[in-house]
Amino acid sequence: MSSRWPLFAVVLAACVPDAAPPDPVEHDEWDDKLAARVIDYNAALRISALRLTGDLPTLDEIESVATAGDPKSVYEAQIHTYIASPKFAKQMFRYWQDTLMVGGDPDLDQAPAFAAKLTVDGGSYQQLFIATQGTCPTINSTTFQVTPANCANGTPTHAGILTNPAVQAHLFSNFAFRRVRWVQETFACTKFPAELALAGKDVGGATPYTGNFLFAHYDAAGQYQTALVVPTPLPMMPPPPAVRLDYLPATEQLAWRYNTTPINDNDLPSLGHEIANDPQVSQCAVARVWNWALGKADIVDGGFRVPAATIQSQVDAFVADGYRLREAIYRVFTSDDFVRF
Repeated sequence: MSSRWPLFAVVLAACVPDAAPPDPVEHDEWDDKLAARVIDYNAALRISALRLTGDLPTLDEIESVATAGDPKSVYEAQIHTYIASPKFAKQMFRYWQDTLMVGGDPDLDQAPAFAAKLTVDGGSYQQLFIATQGTCPTINSTTFQVTPANCANGTPTHAGILTNPAVQAHLFSNFAFRRVRWVQETFACTKFPAELALAGKDVGGATPYTGNFLFAHYDAAGQYQTALVVPTPLPMMPPPPAVRLDYLPATEQLAWRYNTTPINDNDLPSLGHEIANDPQVSQCAVARVWNWALGKADIVDGGFRVPAATIQSQVDAFVADGYRLREAIYRVFTSDDFVRF
């Protein structure tokens, strides 16, 4: 019997079916291209200098990085120097003019000037939506020094640049659609409308209205009024002002997002707090810095979206660091992805 066991074992082994082949591993050629990048601090320095100061790096700055035994630390120190430079204030003012899509005269420059000062001073990004003082500053066109000043448009309690009179006047429209779209696309990086109601409301247009929140208490001059003062698109002269029922049923309250904290009709400070604490707004802030650093077009208008997973660690750092955009800018310009080519 013992002489038969080896043969029996061989027969059994021959009868066992082959294991199923493993699923093929998907391969993306772009992963190879990303992995093939190499660190080039001098190339990164050139881009950083142009973005953060508006000028090319000096010969001394280039040589200090090129000849350093530890180019990483020298490069990172230079980024700190750029951000501490007076030229950074100018760049931040231009950055915010482009981001907010307003500016060009003293009134419209108030909002980008306020945002620029917050950034340069290392203030919280959340103050863009919740600050109650100093939200209508002036800016020196030569030194780019910002002098805080309060807005005077009758708003009971201001909410950062959300209640800026020049912005409200500039974006005046039927039903305040342009104001809502500006907030949504600028700070949440998503096309308007962000969310749709379950059922549309007939407002006399080609299609029912399905949005949720509007800045309807500001008139064409950006002055706050206790009643709704934005017009409807009805074929009358003058068109009648909007009423609350144009936006939502009488039993419902306004909100920044579906199933979030309800907001009273004219309580813009509460809206500001909801926006300031929305994770999507933090993600949008960091994504816009990335697109600016890499010279990409606008996230919404140009469709240049930054994958959320790619920047999640930087978004987490931005929130943990008190929403300081200045430090987020430093992290972007010193990240591994930015210095690799």
